[in-house]
Amino acid sequence: MSRASRNASSENTVVKKKKKPLRGLLILILLLAVAVGFGGAYTMGLRAVEPGNEDPVMVEIPNGSGASMIVEILNDAGLVRSPFWAKVNAKLGGYNSLQANTYVFNKGMAFNQMMNIINEGNFDYISKESIEVKDGARLEQVAAAMSEQLDFSADEIMAKWSDKEYVKELIDKYWFLTDEVLGKDVMYPLEGYLYADTYFVTTDNSTIEGFTEMCLDRMDEELSARKDAIEATDYSVHELLTLASIVNKEAMAEDQPGVAGVFKNRISEGMSLGSDVTVCYIFQEDRVDLKQSQLDSTSPYNTRKYAGLPPGPICQVTGTPVDAVLNPESNNYLFFYAGPDGTVYYGRTEAEHAASVEAHPWSEEDLAQ
Repeated sequence: MSRASRNASSENTVVKKKKKPLRGLLILILLLAVAVGFGGAYTMGLRAVEPGNEDPVMVEIPNGSGASMIVEILNDAGLVRSPFWAKVNAKLGGYNSLQANTYVFNKGMAFNQMMNIINEGNFDYISKESIEVKDGARLEQVAAAMSEQLDFSADEIMAKWSDKEYVKELIDKYWFLTDEVLGKDVMYPLEGYLYADTYFVTTDNSTIEGFTEMCLDRMDEELSARKDAIEATDYSVHELLTLASIVNKEAMAEDQPGVAGVFKNRISEGMSLGSDVTVCYIFQEDRVDLKQSQLDSTSPYNTRKYAGLPPGPICQVTGTPVDAVLNPESNNYLFFYAGPDGTVYYGRTEAEHAASVEAHPWSEEDLAQ
């Protein structure tokens, strides 16, 4: 080989050596990009399903549950954004002391947050008790149910709910609570405002205040979803809940739009609502066979005697009767009558109403049930 050839070969060798660091840099950049992409997808996959949604979701973790099984349980409960990345986290997260129990989570929680809670057995998120605010329950009945699960008597709970200063604090916090609840004739300020649902008790809401706000938060959620519809009516929220509570006590869900239509017609005609359930509320009882002395009550809640709405709601409600009042059935009836089997009969005149009552009477046995 000539010297010229050797020199050329040497120069080529030098050029090739200079290219190697460039290739290495490109590979490094590629690896970093892959790592960043992997990390981003991993982080995104562990995020909350619905950030800000704090509705309680109860999850039972059985004894002997491994990390993979827990991923499936949480996913079935709608609490996992990405099952794939959740399983990756379950393997890499170092969860070595997972504790069986019943937990109360929500869709606003990240997956690894829930796994850490299960791994630690965090008492704050363990479901100890639940309290049902029954649909149609009066406030006194709700207080009685609460007293069975919380360390407070029903009298203590009712005293708190009747404390005007406390109620004013709640009015400042919730847009749908107004000074109307403190009207002089309102029996209980928060009657009708504790959304009917089942609530899980944790250390965060085991006080009267904590539980009350949990119920009001649910009502806030339901009313906020209907805010435009409410503002399109002539009702204040207080009036809406008042009428909805009466509709709720008068009829089953399927008949509530029709009954709401009757009440709308009676209000338009300047008639009294003529509702026995409001009279029952005066005496804090539920019955069909009201006494004449009760019907003669001068309480402003007596809609058999006085036209217009009573001073406030008479029970707790769900969104169903609220929707019935917001979207009442269009009819020309002024009367309705619920027979012993629950069937509702409508009438345009007093004569038609009387005929329905005569044709479908309540027996002594029916009244005793």
